[in-house]
Order: sequence, then C-alpha cells, then structure tokens
Amino acid sequence: MFSGQPPLGSVWNPMAEYARIALILKKTLVLVYGGSELEMEISATDHHTLHSLMLGKEVKVTVDRPMGSFHPEHRKLYYPINYGYIEGIPAQDGEEQDVYILGVDHPVKEFRGRIIGIVYRQDDIEEKWVAAPEGMSFTREQIWEQVKFQEQYFQSDLILTEDVERKE
Repeated sequence: MFSGQPPLGSVWNPMAEYARIALILKKTLVLVYGGSELEMEISATDHHTLHSLMLGKEVKVTVDRPMGSFHPEHRKLYYPINYGYIEGIPAQDGEEQDVYILGVDHPVKEFRGRIIGIVYRQDDIEEKWVAAPEGMSFTREQIWEQVKFQEQYFQSDLILTEDVERKE
C-alpha cells in the first residue's frame, strides 16, 4: 500500500517533469526519487490519493479534441470545450491521463494551467482531470455544466481542491 511518504532521506516532487509517477498494469506504482526507482503495489484508493495530489498543480495538456470537434469514434459526441491529455502520466485505462479544459473560449492545440478538479467515475475505470487557466476558478455546478456533455453517461463524483483541504 502507498503510504504517501517518500523513503527516508529523500524528497518527492510529484510533478517533476510530469512523468515521474507511472502506473504499470494498473496495480504497481513506480516512483522515481532522485534517479532511483521505488516500486510498490497500490490499490484503487491509493490511485485516487495519488491523483488527488495533482489538485492545484500546473500541467501541460496536449489537446486532441479541440472545442467544436467531434469524438473520433462516437461521431455524435460534440466537444463544447477543449479536451486533451497529459503526456507521460498514464491513467487507469492504460492511456495517457485525460483532461477537460475550462476557461478557454476558442480551440487550442496546447494548454498550460492548473488542475482544479478530478472527476471520479464510479461505473468506469477512467477518471478525468479538470484544468483551468492560472487564477481562474469555477464552482462545482459550473464544472458539471461544462463536462456534462460526456459525464452525463456515467455515475461520477467531482473532487475539488477545497474538498481535499477540508479533510486535512
């Protein structure tokens, strides 16, 4: 189980070059501490804990479904917001981590901003991160309104930075 603590005498930076956290076969976590790897078994709860650490962190998103586009396989699914992935951070489905981008009113190819929320799907293996430009915030209702085009098909919970801060 992941304890949330780095090995004695080391410092863990969860955002170092975006790719320092890697999930392998959805059960093993490899953390890189100053060039050495530590491998450990993790549970789904630990996975959510790790991803919750991303709340408030700056990320670079590669947009593969810009605002105004359609899903490549589900041709009726229209994207009213920009949507992409974070290179080097694998999600539980084995693909790179997906991100909804809020607060940008035109199609973009790349985006830098902060993770303001995480959508945990109860009935699907995937979770989606929600990012916004630095200094921009949204209420829970505003986020749901913008991601419902896709999330309406799932039973989901939305975790915001304030939710995690309340628990600490």
